Amino acid sequence: MINIAVAQSGGPTCAINASLAGVIREALSDDRIEKVFGSKNGIDGIINDNLVDLSEQVNDEYSLGLLKCTPATLLGSCRIKLKPHCEDEATYETIFRTFEKNNIKAFFYIGGNDSMDTVHKLSLYAAQKGIDVKVVGIPKTIDNDVAITDHTPGYGSAAKYIATTVSEIIKDSSVYNLKSVTIIEIMGRDAGWLTASSALPRVNGQPAPQLIYLPEVPFSIDKFINDINKLHETENSVVVAVSEGLKDESGQYAASGHLSEAVDVFGHKYLAGLGKFLETVVSGRIGCKVRSIELNVMQRCSSHLSSGTDLDEAETVGREAVKASFNGVTGKMMVFKRVSTSPYEIKVESCDISLIANKEKLFPLEWITEDKNNVSDKALDYILPLIQGEIITPTKNGLPIHLELK
Repeated sequence: MINIAVAQSGGPTCAINASLAGVIREALSDDRIEKVFGSKNGIDGIINDNLVDLSEQVNDEYSLGLLKCTPATLLGSCRIKLKPHCEDEATYETIFRTFEKNNIKAFFYIGGNDSMDTVHKLSLYAAQKGIDVKVVGIPKTIDNDVAITDHTPGYGSAAKYIATTVSEIIKDSSVYNLKSVTIIEIMGRDAGWLTASSALPRVNGQPAPQLIYLPEVPFSIDKFINDINKLHETENSVVVAVSEGLKDESGQYAASGHLSEAVDVFGHKYLAGLGKFLETVVSGRIGCKVRSIELNVMQRCSSHLSSGTDLDEAETVGREAVKASFNGVTGKMMVFKRVSTSPYEIKVESCDISLIANKEKLFPLEWITEDKNNVSDKALDYILPLIQGEIITPTKNGLPIHLELK
């Protein structure tokens, strides 16, 4: 019998624990696996041999079900960028020493673009050294920007939260008989998938957001103001959705003068404040009632609005990763392939990690309207199946219960 290990990395999602539940559930059903080790705080837990035996703590239907609908990351997370092994072989030796010590023959890393870089580096090292440890990536990210896969676990739930919240904001913003602008700032550094989901209320007949701006196309303050003024000719309430990462024609962030200069270990600049910046611009140049709303981390942690489809798929891809490792798969990430949109059908495959690590999938330009301030119905056709299904979360004293490790 062998042991396996699993870790979570990067920003949390509502579905990342569902993938963890899938890994555990599949391992519990396979008599070739003795223990499932969870690595605390991503790859850092492997480096420091900080492991927890998940098969002891999460091993029945209740705990697995609770884990599936628990937000954040049960094992904690990290943002650690491994150097190439030629520059820091000692760290790789430490990692694989932990694997050997604990009889770990397969390692599953649940994460996004940067986490897949770790999967790539570890699998290359194992292959070069002839070490029989399978390394498999399991995708996650609300940003939906991981290459190759049709979509990522976590995106559907975030899109459902955004669309639901925007729908409610639309109703709230239209109660007064006066000119107004409501600006909703949505996550998305370089890819507009999340902001595009704000258009989903259209499928239920709501007219707004009337304006949607994605980072895939340059953003112009003057055009933004003109777009609002044009709408104000016939409408009182204008609702605008903007991606936090909007850039101007020169490639500078639209709110660059209001951003911190700090970056994370992967070189990503911390973004926040675009909505408030645009609120100030509208107030100064139009002078109407204006407010900005930053959805912030609620987009990724609001498990009470999770998509049933998203959580089910996240669990499935976790289970399929374990199965794939026993079929010799290593140095790959599990991916979704869309078989059909109507009726919706996907299948799970694996893809070489070198085609995914450090790559980025942007929102298709052909799904952005000609005037660059909204998205087409093709985008809605793509997103709508991913938000279907409701989750009933166990509660106590009127509040949701979440799984905690001992």
